[in-house]
Amino acid sequence: MITTLFLLAAATMLGGSHAQLSPTFYAKTCPNVSSIVRSVLQQAEGNDIWIFPKIVRLQFHDCFVNGCDASLLLNGTDSEKTATPNLSTDGYAVIDDIKTALEKACPRVVSCADILALAAQISVTMGGGPSWQIPLGRRDSRTAHREGIGGIPSQHDSLANIAAKFKSVGLDSTDLVALSGVHTFGRAQCAAFMDRLYNFNNVSGKVDPTLNATYAKALQQRCPKGGDVTSLIDLDEQTSLSFDNKYFLNLQTRMGLLQSDQELFSTNGAETVAIVNRFASSQSQFFTSFAKAMIKMGNISPLTGTNGEVRLDCRKIN
Repeated sequence: MITTLFLLAAATMLGGSHAQLSPTFYAKTCPNVSSIVRSVLQQAEGNDIWIFPKIVRLQFHDCFVNGCDASLLLNGTDSEKTATPNLSTDGYAVIDDIKTALEKACPRVVSCADILALAAQISVTMGGGPSWQIPLGRRDSRTAHREGIGGIPSQHDSLANIAAKFKSVGLDSTDLVALSGVHTFGRAQCAAFMDRLYNFNNVSGKVDPTLNATYAKALQQRCPKGGDVTSLIDLDEQTSLSFDNKYFLNLQTRMGLLQSDQELFSTNGAETVAIVNRFASSQSQFFTSFAKAMIKMGNISPLTGTNGEVRLDCRKIN
């Protein structure tokens, strides 16, 4: 397990450009914030065993659109959550439950953006992954940024396009591979990879050649042509509810479920290949890199100080 000392150093180093963000931001105003978030998540897991990966995905999809400002959570005709990349996101009701609990304990103090960051970290830890100190003090946007959803990496993007999207928000190749490793837990709809099974590169009947043939046949049985494209398939067949490094071992055997995952290992000459191999051979190196990358991602263009607001209801502005 990564030491708290290292993580505090990482938080300071990576959060340096956002001096107002600090792991101790709520030390006086809401000292029990983490335990309250954890308690709600524990209850939520009793109702939905898949809640942890769902919550982590929400922070990814929020931060890649105009920064980590909880704009994803807003309802409305121009909301981000109704745009195509976000139609399969889930877990919003649990974020509401966390907000309700925090408003009872510390009214008008904890932002929805910080709730997303805390809930993601605690979900990873409760799923068996690393723990890290989160710089806090983000504030919530007053508008959605539907026009920016193209910044969210897609499972159909080329590795070059995904790397460019990560680079544009200050994340490098190690961050890209580490954050992709979040697919060590959770599920994906058949629709997200059906083209790899039947119509790769728009060639009828073609199977993605980077997909393990035996695995492809098994997936074709579970996602048949003309079947329910919303059926859910485990991202990691072995330990789909555990946060571990099995995802990277899957890539080595060409059993990455999503095209964007397998590309990390199967793109000839890509610098990501060596990183996949490193994380496959060392879970501790993966955990260390994942924690650092999550801190960096959480620092993408936060609203601080008097910018934005602290929403009373995460789904609407005050």
